[in-house]
Amino acid sequence: MKIADIRTHFLEHRLETAFESASMRFDRRLHLLVEVICDDGTVGWGECLGPPLPNAAVVEAYRDLLLGSDPLETERAWALCYNALRDQGQRGLTITALSGIDIALWDIKGKHFGVPVSTLLGGRFRDRVEAYATGSFRRDGVDRVRDNEAEMAGHAAAGFRRMKLKIGFDLAEDLRVIAAVREAIGPDRMLMIDANHGYTVGEAIRLGQQAERYDIDWFEEPVVPEQLDAYLAVKAQQPIPLAAGETWHTRWGFHAPMQRRCVEIVQPDLCGMGGFTEARRVADMASLYGIRVVPHIWGTAVQLAAALQFMAAMVPDPMRRASVAPIMEFDRTENPFRQAVVTQSIEHENGWVRVPDGPGLGIEIDRAALSAFAPKMTI
Repeated sequence: MKIADIRTHFLEHRLETAFESASMRFDRRLHLLVEVICDDGTVGWGECLGPPLPNAAVVEAYRDLLLGSDPLETERAWALCYNALRDQGQRGLTITALSGIDIALWDIKGKHFGVPVSTLLGGRFRDRVEAYATGSFRRDGVDRVRDNEAEMAGHAAAGFRRMKLKIGFDLAEDLRVIAAVREAIGPDRMLMIDANHGYTVGEAIRLGQQAERYDIDWFEEPVVPEQLDAYLAVKAQQPIPLAAGETWHTRWGFHAPMQRRCVEIVQPDLCGMGGFTEARRVADMASLYGIRVVPHIWGTAVQLAAALQFMAAMVPDPMRRASVAPIMEFDRTENPFRQAVVTQSIEHENGWVRVPDGPGLGIEIDRAALSAFAPKMTI
């Protein structure tokens, strides 16, 4: 079995109402899927985090390296691609593009051996994962406090026991939003906050000190990801556990934050930090430092399936009767192709999501949906 072709598939949807995090504005949902095709007809699917066109260009550069090679040799493929562009970037688009290819190769490997990726990763510790609802972005033309309050109450009514709130816009308003949401969902549900690196060090410290009273489980990306000393300052001067890592890439990108204990929780994104091949290394490294791993997820059902396979095989740390299990980020913002790209959607039941049982990622792609959501013009 040899790799015969590697293709990319753009997906686009224009939003009726734009929304914003502290660092980005979204008026469209844009994602890129990667398809690896073998000469025996076996096909694997992956996904790249980030802008589709630049990712596709790098995937094309890797394509020439991998054509004719054995898709089961995932370590070799990863090393070849990484080394080919090592001098141009050890993180960023070179890694997000490689992530999509790596996930697709693991999908092929699972299909070849007739087992889920979670089996290839060492076996399942769980068949379902508890999800937390992500949303509450700032939307155009609405009162943010009331909007977030209503949205989070809706997630609670839908069965979610855990949810994450977007902050990082304005300190005083953010605190009003946190207070309103905590009141709306009650004291028994877990609430996390995510600043999308929108604060200065001083703002993040003040926010954490004042938000502690609302029982916040973690404070995500309080400051920009490359400022490790800033993370240490925020961690030292406010009480909420810090989380980060969606924009840290490969084992090298995670090593310094872990070694310096900048955060209590790392959030590797399989579609952005190097795929299954590299995520295993990061999870193993986290166990050396006693740091919790909660993968970041922002994509289609392809990424959902990949994350579920990975979390199914995550070793409890520490092993005990009631271990701390990984939890799954479940994007609730508008994205009609999120589930449409697969023939059987990956949805939650009272806040829990089952791990697909089929070989590879355990999903089948709906090619009609790929055509339906292909861009109607150049992105």
